[in-house]
Amino acid sequence: MKYGIGVLCLSLIGIVTGCGQEQSAPVETAGSETVQAVDGAQFLLTVEPDGAGDVISVRKDAKDAEEIVIVGRIGGSRNPWIKGRAAFSIVDPSLRACSDIPGDKCKFPWDYCCETDKLPAAMVLVKFVDEQGNVVKADARELLELKELQTVVIRGKAQRDEEGNLTVLASGLFVKE
Repeated sequence: MKYGIGVLCLSLIGIVTGCGQEQSAPVETAGSETVQAVDGAQFLLTVEPDGAGDVISVRKDAKDAEEIVIVGRIGGSRNPWIKGRAAFSIVDPSLRACSDIPGDKCKFPWDYCCETDKLPAAMVLVKFVDEQGNVVKADARELLELKELQTVVIRGKAQRDEEGNLTVLASGLFVKE
């Protein structure tokens, strides 16, 4: 009986406190990592942005903090996703995934193992960020309903590190059919 009252009290507390919470409240996962309950719809674009550059040209030409639009395919490694983050890598559309090669039976075609010599200059990391510029702590596959080898158009800001490597701080995503 005392357990039933405890469960009832906890349920009532959950209902009372849960009703007014924002969608981005922290949520604990099974591990020690905290993820955010975020509505991915805020990042989804209903119209493809104009002026998208391919990964190779944007990597070469984009200046730090410049607004950019970039197109690429999700992939570049066996696991292009960053665990627990709304982040992933994209590859220039000119590169061929193994699944684009007739007869190739590669188990992970999005790793572009047939194009590894070209990958370093044809891949960028995309990170979806919140209003404070922090990477959203949610799995990109679930948040944005994405999968490997999808062609995406990303709107965001270029971020260059000391070596000149490019990361895209994304604010919008359009999935090409």
